[in-house]
Amino acid sequence: MKKAFLTGNEAIARGAYESGVSFASAYPGTPSTEILENIAKYPEIYAEWAPNEKVALEAAAGASMAGARAIVSMKHVGLNVAADPLFTLAYTGVNGGLVIVTADDPGMHSSQNEQDNRNFAPFAKIPMLEPSDSQEAKDFIGEALKMSEMFDTPVLLRTTTRVSHSRSIVELGKRAPHEMRPYSKNPAKYAMIPAFAKKRRWSLKERLEALERYSEQFPFNKIEWGKNREVGIITSGVCYQYVKEVFGDEVSVLKLSMTFPLPKKLIGDFAEKVKEIYVVEELDPYLENQIKAMGIKVKGKELIPEIGELSPEILREKLKGEKSAAGFSPYPQLPSRPPVLCPGCPHRGVFYVLKKMKAAVVTSDIGCYSLGVLPPLESLDSLLCMGASISMGHGFKKALEAGGKDDIVITVIGDSTFLHSGITSLMDAVYNRSNTVNIIVDNSTTAMTGHQHHPGTGYNAKEEPAPAVSLEAVCRALGVENVAVVDSYDLRAVEKAVKDAMNCKNGPSVIIARRPCALLKGKGPTGLYAVKEEKCRKCKACLRLGCPALQVKDGGVFINPLSCTGCSVCAQVCTFGAIKKVGDE
Repeated sequence: MKKAFLTGNEAIARGAYESGVSFASAYPGTPSTEILENIAKYPEIYAEWAPNEKVALEAAAGASMAGARAIVSMKHVGLNVAADPLFTLAYTGVNGGLVIVTADDPGMHSSQNEQDNRNFAPFAKIPMLEPSDSQEAKDFIGEALKMSEMFDTPVLLRTTTRVSHSRSIVELGKRAPHEMRPYSKNPAKYAMIPAFAKKRRWSLKERLEALERYSEQFPFNKIEWGKNREVGIITSGVCYQYVKEVFGDEVSVLKLSMTFPLPKKLIGDFAEKVKEIYVVEELDPYLENQIKAMGIKVKGKELIPEIGELSPEILREKLKGEKSAAGFSPYPQLPSRPPVLCPGCPHRGVFYVLKKMKAAVVTSDIGCYSLGVLPPLESLDSLLCMGASISMGHGFKKALEAGGKDDIVITVIGDSTFLHSGITSLMDAVYNRSNTVNIIVDNSTTAMTGHQHHPGTGYNAKEEPAPAVSLEAVCRALGVENVAVVDSYDLRAVEKAVKDAMNCKNGPSVIIARRPCALLKGKGPTGLYAVKEEKCRKCKACLRLGCPALQVKDGGVFINPLSCTGCSVCAQVCTFGAIKKVGDE
């Protein structure tokens, strides 16, 4: 049998391939993005980037209803967007197997919050599996699909950043042929009007009871007896790996892989055979609360932190009272490296201009441009969730008007985020006559998650040509009368467009600041810029751009040719003409 060294995300994609999945949909979001990117490499699976997670799940639900095996993947906050169809899918059930992958982000490495999506399983009343390594990530896709079809239910597969991005050895198998299940017209199952939904609610209750019995026999829920049978640890997911690294076979471990419904009898049997039980889990006391509700005394969050990502070091300290030996530490002279926009990022000039504008507030959104909140650009005031910038700006403006003020409100949103959930926000602003200035920073990709395509790029998930949505046409169709398109690198054009929009009083204005991401192959600017030392006054005004290519040397500014992309923005900022394109006079 062949073996490979795969990340959890790669393994999930492989599991979908081997298990006969024929439809996959997703919206990119760290730490889940690579799942669909890898699925798209298999020609046997139709794969698509959806405009948002709700659409992704609804499309996968349609494929399942047709009889295909389907998978949909998203990061944890994406499941919030998809919650509407999710909760009713628990009522309708499935035809072909349907797996929903939610990738949580303990520690908030790439996220605006740290929610624990295990809570979605009992809330939505659907079963949940949690892999602890890449092999299980692959295997559990097959198990989830079988469970989905056996019990007529969508299945939640919950991973975390550490499982998604860590690598381990995986045994590879062949693709198992899976014929589409026949579809039979059945409105009482799939059309949830109240009369039908009431009957399906009872079916859901019976299904949960059957799933609870099934969880007792689920082979991946298992007890590993250790040398010490008086101390037991109950754990799941990647925390199992931490427990084994810290304790080895010193203690007994109950590893839970199906974490909803819980195998209550198995847990009770384990509890009867040990004197002291610890629950080791990241984030919420999800397992702990359910086990305590069973009348079993356990120790958990009074010892284990409920904020941030766990590690073997934390467990050694909290459960063994041992301070871990210092691991690798960087040389003390290395400076810190805060997140920063890339050299040549087309958003940089827009934020430079916005910082000069006298606006009451600049509401922003999720994407690379979120970094505009940090010094030296620091031109943004808020960041809530996908699509919220336009909605929040609209609400802020209306509140000002109610208080008799007419201050300028500016919103900033990316092209992918606009198509994700900004369209409805702009529709609301138009419909309710909001006089806001809305800037779409269009870099022709979903950049922060690794340059995935979206409906506006002209390509699909398999890199095939596709129709491209026109952002300006969409804005005009929504009723926006003032739509301007400018080059993000042209500071004068950007500033003029913003000032013109600020003077418009007949509804919201839209400025599309367009330039492809500088990292897109063949689409970034060309050439290099350099500082003419004889003209440089060492005022360092150019450093206000926060471009990594601009560096201080001997009291003056030096442009690192290895970083410069030739965007020209720094040359426009320099009022002394000290920055010139290499080769120009």
